[in-house]
Amino acid sequence: MDLKSTDQAIKRITPIMTGWAESHREHRYGSRLPQLWWVLTSRSWGRMPLLAFVIEHRDGLVLFDAGMDPATATDPNYISSPIGRFLLKRLFRFHITPEDALGNQLREQGFEPTDVQKVVVSHLHWDHIGGISDVPQAELLVSRDEWQQLSLEHPEREWILKEHIEVPGAKWHPIDFAPTNDPLLAPFGGAFDVMGDGSMILLPTPGHTPGSMSMLVRSAGQPPLLLVGDLTYQVDLLMKDQVPGIGDAGLLRSCYAKVRALKAQLPDLVILPSHDPNSSITLSALWPEVQKFR
Repeated sequence: MDLKSTDQAIKRITPIMTGWAESHREHRYGSRLPQLWWVLTSRSWGRMPLLAFVIEHRDGLVLFDAGMDPATATDPNYISSPIGRFLLKRLFRFHITPEDALGNQLREQGFEPTDVQKVVVSHLHWDHIGGISDVPQAELLVSRDEWQQLSLEHPEREWILKEHIEVPGAKWHPIDFAPTNDPLLAPFGGAFDVMGDGSMILLPTPGHTPGSMSMLVRSAGQPPLLLVGDLTYQVDLLMKDQVPGIGDAGLLRSCYAKVRALKAQLPDLVILPSHDPNSSITLSALWPEVQKFR
């Protein structure tokens, strides 16, 4: 995983926005109240983008996550569980149109959905797998711990929607993390090299879900990037050890400490959460041709 092996491997990373949503302040910043209480009673809302990321690798296009399906907002039965449909309206307010579909947004940014070779799925929540049908040819990488949630009796209670994951023809590939001698990565307990050249390394970062993972992107001439999915909703919250109102707080804090230790070793490390508006602004500073979303 020598950084020299990543020379010229990655041309650019582009954010793809598959709509906006509003979530409760307690969701993002945490709360001492029981989760169901603030879900049902909170009147505090804040906007967040629903981002995926396109990595232009010399061997083809790779997506980090697949965004949200617009049908989430337009189809009243998108979630088959009645309880899930009831809670969804109290957890989020969606601002999504058919134009926000992953395939449309890829074309808007100058990409063809048929050119996507792999999709790294940070976790299986519906707002990260909603576009997989737009890239049916792509290999879908998910951690084995995350995939095993599908065998639970009621995965939908954890917002793992089998009907939108186990779609016909989907090329799911559960991955296992291998031990690594890289002192930067060893504290995470394993790693997976997406392209075999050290440019994109998957790391287990559980807490938001049991099998959540992040991806370290290393490219010559650019600072290293860490795409963290929903490990945190804002970089400053991770740095302050402030966990959100959902997930396993103990696991989250353990992963926060590992990420902060990685940044201590790589001071120029850029951390990119999937629902942080600053993620697209940060990428536009690294690649000026990248569009900013506000």
